[in-house]
Amino acid sequence: MAREGAPTGSVVAADRQDAGKGRLGRSFALPGRSGVAVSALIRPAVPVGRWSWLPLIAGLAVDDLVRARGVSGSGIKWPNDVLVGRRKICGILLERVETPGLEAGAVIGIGLNIAARRDELPTATATSLALEGARDLDRLAVLVELLEGLDHWVARWEDPRPDAIDPIREAFLRRCVTLGQEVRIERPGGDPFVGTAETIDADGRLVVDGASFSSGDVVHVRPAP
Repeated sequence: MAREGAPTGSVVAADRQDAGKGRLGRSFALPGRSGVAVSALIRPAVPVGRWSWLPLIAGLAVDDLVRARGVSGSGIKWPNDVLVGRRKICGILLERVETPGLEAGAVIGIGLNIAARRDELPTATATSLALEGARDLDRLAVLVELLEGLDHWVARWEDPRPDAIDPIREAFLRRCVTLGQEVRIERPGGDPFVGTAETIDADGRLVVDGASFSSGDVVHVRPAP
């Protein structure tokens, strides 16, 4: 739809996902009526250098929702997972789409476990809002609140003022559970990089022992003290 010229704000949501696409070509599945699988399209007039923040602000929107449902201990694993404790409750995937004659589009894909039982989860390290004792598990209400939250953070991200990214970065620094941890960055075609996650820079990159990473799979090797 994006490649065919769908307008900004277009949204597709599914009750079940059998062959979803995860990062690095991995598969993603969501059992029927157990969560929300949603893709939202935006066509922002924002410099390309700021696009690296998109999966991070999507994480902020999800984390807002999880906390609003009364779940404690949530946070964002850089760059694209929301965790409760050490269990994954949501995954995020961003894809850039070029359309001739239109602004480039960003498809923000979000998979959130809502009512999934333990035996429905894809891995032992996953969880759901239901398993974490969340309030109000109506999937439509969750979807609407999620999209409203995403719209809020996208609007702040689209603010053209040079310092507009500063409060977004401060919010992410408070929520990012990766910081202070010993991590292993796994990169396609490259050797893993192991070190301590220090901060998130102004471009949304993870700084590990002084080196900046804009992408890569992050494994939390040892929790922060």
